[in-house]
Order: sequence, then C-alpha cells, then structure tokens
Amino acid sequence: MSEWKRRTFVKALGLGVPLAVPAISRTILGANDRISMALVGAGRRGSTVAGYFRDVGASQRYVCDVFQPNLEKCLAEARSGSTGANNVKGCRDFREILDDKSVDTLLIASPDHWHPYQTIEACKAGKDVYVEKPVAVTIPQVERMVTAAREGNRIVQVGTQQRSGLHFQEAVDYVRSGKLGQVSAVHTIYYRNDSPKGIGYAADSTPPPGLDWDLWLGPAPKRPFNANRFGVRDGQWSSFRWFWDYAGGMLTDWGVHLLDIVLWAMGDVKGPQAAYATGGKFGLQDDRETPDTILATFKFPNWIATFENRLLNQATLHGERKGIFFHGTRGTLYVNRQEYRIIAEDGKEIARVAFKNDSGPDHVRNFLACVRSRKKPIADIGVHGPSTTVCLLGNVAYRAETKVTWNPETSTSSTPAAQEFLRVPERAPWTTA
Repeated sequence: MSEWKRRTFVKALGLGVPLAVPAISRTILGANDRISMALVGAGRRGSTVAGYFRDVGASQRYVCDVFQPNLEKCLAEARSGSTGANNVKGCRDFREILDDKSVDTLLIASPDHWHPYQTIEACKAGKDVYVEKPVAVTIPQVERMVTAAREGNRIVQVGTQQRSGLHFQEAVDYVRSGKLGQVSAVHTIYYRNDSPKGIGYAADSTPPPGLDWDLWLGPAPKRPFNANRFGVRDGQWSSFRWFWDYAGGMLTDWGVHLLDIVLWAMGDVKGPQAAYATGGKFGLQDDRETPDTILATFKFPNWIATFENRLLNQATLHGERKGIFFHGTRGTLYVNRQEYRIIAEDGKEIARVAFKNDSGPDHVRNFLACVRSRKKPIADIGVHGPSTTVCLLGNVAYRAETKVTWNPETSTSSTPAAQEFLRVPERAPWTTA
C-alpha cells in the first residue's frame, strides 16, 4: 500500500495521524559517515540484527562471543557483508571493545542475564547501545540501566522492534484516541503446542571445545556446564530462557513484546499496582524450570492486563494464537505482527489494516538516526523499562505463589514472600550495583 493510500485509508477509519515517533532515515551513508558497531553475542538473534545494521549502512568493527563456532560464523558473515569490512575483529571478552574509540555503538544480543552489566559498562565507556529484550532479569537492574543511560547521556534502544511497526503505531494511536471507549481490560496471548519431550534432559558434562563456560555464566551463579542451560544442543537454541538464572521463561521472552505495546497504548504507564500469576510445568517432560502454562494478571488503577501462555495446546482464541486484545466499551481492537482489526460489540469486524513494513531494519534505522540527533529512540530504555518490570513482577508473583503489591513510584513491594525473588545476587566481578 502506498503511503498516500495508507494515510487516506487510515483517515477514513478515523484513526488520525499515527503517533509521532523519531524520524527514520533510509539514507545509506558514505563510508566516512558510517556509525560503527560491535556485536556482543553472536547467536541467531545477534546475527540477524547485525545484518540489519550492515544493511542500513553501519560499519561493523567487532564480533564478540564466548563460543568459538558462533564467533567464527558471525565473523564470516560480517566480513562478507555489504560493508565489505574484511578487518572486522573477533574477541571473547566484550571489555576489549570498550576502550576502542573507533566503536560508536554496541549491539548487545548476549543471553538475557548479561544485558544489564554489558549495557551499563558500555554507557560508562561512552558507547551508545542497542540491547535485545528482555533488558534484565531483576527490576533493580532495569533501574540501574536507565540511570547509566541518563548519567552518561547515552542513546539506549531496546530491541522491542514492534514499536517501529507502522500498524502497531496506528493501533496504539487508535486506542489512545478514545474511539474504543473506556478500555478496562487488555488480554495478551501466546499459544503453541511443543513436543511432549520439550528440551529433554541433559546431564552436567564437560563444556564443548571453544566455549568459555565461566565467562558465559558471568554474573549468574557458578554451575557445572549443562547443555540445556547453555542452550545449543540437538538443534535446540535459546533453551537458556527456561532457567531462572538466565531469563524468565515465556513471560519475559514473548510477554515483554506484547505488554510493551499494552503499556504504550495505555499511556506509557510506570507500572501496575499488583501482580498475580498462576500456572506450572504440567506436561513438558524436560528439565526446564519455567512454566509451560501460565496466566499472569496485572492490576492498574482503572484497568487490568493479562498474559496467557500455553505450550501444550495451540487452540486459538477468536482464531488467533498470539497478539493483543484491547477491550473497550465501544468495541475491541486486536493487533499482532501482521495486522490490526477493529471489532464491534456484536462481533462484526469494522476494519482490518495490514502493513508489511519490516520493523526490524526500521528499528535499527531509528536507533542510528537517534545516535546522530541525540534524541531518544522509539524504544528508549527509560520508556521501555516498565515493560520489562511488569513481566518480571509476573514471574515474582508466580514464584512466590501470592499476590504481589507494587508501588511503581518507589519500585518497592510490601509483600514479604516476594522479596527473595525481586533481587538476585550477581557474581563478582560482574556486578551492576
């Protein structure tokens, strides 16, 4: 759909002009004007986003990974990329990059438990940061990341690329316009049906050749090598997300994408007043710690939001397996990564709008434009922080098995059972406090 037709159609729906967001420059810069980038964490996601950086004109200077096969693979990609940078360097310890004045930005795509320390140290070193979600594994870490970005006057973009999707921006604008009436409930879902064996069971063993296991653990507790905790085994990737030491299961993996849009549409709220969560590991026969079924509810002053995930059944809700439902007194708006729909109270579809802009590269463009302008990016760490916080609170409520009260102004809870899950010790020397 052309831009003119798109805006005409949007105007006809009464959506108004999409939310104002920082401009995205589509200009490919000359070699002397390129912003330089270092990739930290060369797994699947890091490889993909690094490709976006190169494609939109950034110059890659480093690939950093503690696992030699990943390092070599991404080095080969970078050296054969559009920038033709045969001099891209490889390293295992990201601290080697921090003193290099030729590096402007870090793309941090390491496992989740590394995000806070690496982001904070990059800000201290004067680097701007594009950090993948979720940004942290505890709420205090989120706050320290925001502080580091503000004190260092750094641009920190979170990789919640849905914010750069045009149709997401229009859906948010519609919710904010009041045309749905009063929105008192927002429901987010992610369903699938995994193999009953899940990720299976893995015995502790010797690390594979080329892996610095102690450095991979970093701030997490010291443990023997385990293939499932590492997350690369028998075609399985990212299974580290199912262990509390390193991540937060589906709530921080997919829930953070969905709830990020919810908080944006509902006014960039700071956080809920309370969190409730129930579920369990009911069917998957493996050694994961996080639940295969969870329902989390978050209470705000005048509305509630839920995240519902099941990995044992993918029967749809209203024909959908993933996405967000905003329920208002005048109708419902549903949005996912392909489209948004406006549905009347009688169930009839009023409008359906689908857009195909590639939000991944556009999210990187927005970041690079803000590195130049010094304006805050669309997924600025300070704006995104509450989106990670709300997901972490859901996990705290699940693990504490109780309702967790929350004061978003002071970032504190009066719930005794929640305290041990709100703060997790960080292993020296990788501490953010």
